[in-house]
Amino acid sequence: MSTYRNSMKIVADLLQATDQSGHKGIKITSLLTKANLSHSRLGKFINNLTAAGMITKIVYDNKNSFVITTRGKEYLKSCVEFSHITESFGLEL
Repeated sequence: MSTYRNSMKIVADLLQATDQSGHKGIKITSLLTKANLSHSRLGKFINNLTAAGMITKIVYDNKNSFVITTRGKEYLKSCVEFSHITESFGLEL
């Protein structure tokens, strides 16, 4: 039985992948693979995260990459903490 991810989990996955990429950022193809999303769906999340100030688009090696911002790191930390709390109560997000 497959489980579906909610938007909060997808955002956390995207921010985690972006955070792990370091200062050089992560390219869209890598994000597609790591987040397991279609290109159109990923585009919507990228637009929302950029507008919210959680990630920034940069040009590295003449290619567009995305890096996590301080605000994105704070949100990711909160997501992880919230996930631990819900798990301690036997709940699943």
